[in-house]
Amino acid sequence: MKNKINLYLMEYAINSLLRQKFKNIFILIIFTLLTSLLASIFFISNSIKHELDTTLKTLPAITIQKLKAGRHYDIDIDVIDEIVNIAGVQDAIPRVWGYYYFVNMGVNFSIIGIDEYENQYKDSLNKIIEENDFSKALENNSMIIGEGVQKALEENYYKEYFNFIKPDGTFVKVNIGGVFKSSLQLESNDTILLPKELALEIFGMEENKATDIVVKVANPEEILTIASKIKLMYPDTRVITNKELEISYQNIFDYKGGIFLALFIISIFTFFIIVYDKASGLSSEEKKEIGVLKALGWKVEDVLKEKFYESFIISFLGYIFGVLIALTFVYILQAPLLSNIFTGYSELKTSFELPFVLDINTLFLIFFLSVPIYIASTIVPAWRSATIETDKVLR
Repeated sequence: MKNKINLYLMEYAINSLLRQKFKNIFILIIFTLLTSLLASIFFISNSIKHELDTTLKTLPAITIQKLKAGRHYDIDIDVIDEIVNIAGVQDAIPRVWGYYYFVNMGVNFSIIGIDEYENQYKDSLNKIIEENDFSKALENNSMIIGEGVQKALEENYYKEYFNFIKPDGTFVKVNIGGVFKSSLQLESNDTILLPKELALEIFGMEENKATDIVVKVANPEEILTIASKIKLMYPDTRVITNKELEISYQNIFDYKGGIFLALFIISIFTFFIIVYDKASGLSSEEKKEIGVLKALGWKVEDVLKEKFYESFIISFLGYIFGVLIALTFVYILQAPLLSNIFTGYSELKTSFELPFVLDINTLFLIFFLSVPIYIASTIVPAWRSATIETDKVLR
C-alpha cells in the first residue's frame, strides 16, 4: 500500500507547480526544446542509417571498372565469358548506367539501362521489370522514372516526355512511360530506368561496351579470392568488393555522424548546466515551504515524494512534448536544415524523404538521458533541506 501513488501529495504537487507557473512553464519549454533537439538528432540518424543499411544489402558482390589515365572508362563486355569461367562465379552482368545533369534544376539523375532478357544484378530491378513491359518501352521510346525525377520534371513542364542531350549535342526525345516507387528512397528518388539501347545512345557508348561489370558469387567467403583472380587477369581494371563499398559508405556516415555528435554534446552540456543550477540548491521560499511542511507533521519521505511528483510531471511532460515535436519535425516537415547535415546542401540532388523508423531503444535512451537526471537534480537539494532541523530552516 505504501508504494501506491498518494493522490493527496500529487494534488499538492500540481498546486505547487501552479503557484510558480511562470517559472515552471519556462523550465518546461527549455526542457521540451532540448529533448526535441536530442530526439531529432537520433531520429534523423536512425532513418538514414536504416536506409543506408538496407541499400548496402543490395550491393553486388564484386564490381569491375575499366581504368584509363586513372579514370573510370567504358569496359568491353567480351571479358564476361572469361570471368564467368572462374570457379565460384555465379554470374557476370554488364551494367550501363551513369549520371545526367539536368541544368534547369541543377540536379543529377541516375540513368540505368535495362535489358529485360538479362539477369538483373538486384531483385528490385526484377520487380520493376515485372510491373513494366520494357519491350513496349523500347518500341515506344519510353522510360520509367522514380518519384523524385517525376517531381523535378513536372516542375519544369516535362509531363509526357523529356529531351536528353547526347554527347554530340543532338537531342533524344524519350517519352515518360511510367513512375515506379521503391522501398528504398536512395534507390528510387533520382533514378531513370530505360531500355539499354536508349541508355547507350544517350551516353554515346558503343554496343559492345558497358559502364562496369558486376559479379555474383555463390559463396560470400570466396569474394576476396575471386576479386584477386580478376585483378590478376585484368590489371588495368579496378575490382571493388561489396565490403569495400560498405566501408566507404560507413566512413561517409561516420563523418556526417560526427557533426551530429557535436550537436548532441552541445545539447547534453546545455541540459546539464540547467540541471546543475537546479541541483545547486533550492530557493529560500522553497526551503521555507519544506520547513513549514515538516512543522505541520510531514516526514522527510513525504517531502521527497512530493518533490518527486513535481519533477516527474515537468520532466515527463517535457519528454512527451519533445518527442512529439521531434516526430513532427523529422517525419512530417522532413527536418529542414538538420537533415542537410547528412544529405548535403548541394543542389545536385533531388528531394529525399526520411523513412519513418521508430526505434524503441532510442526512446528509452532519450528518456533516461533526461527525465531521471532532472528528477535527481530536484530531489537531492530537497533531501538536503528536509533533513535539516525544522527551526533552522524556518529561521
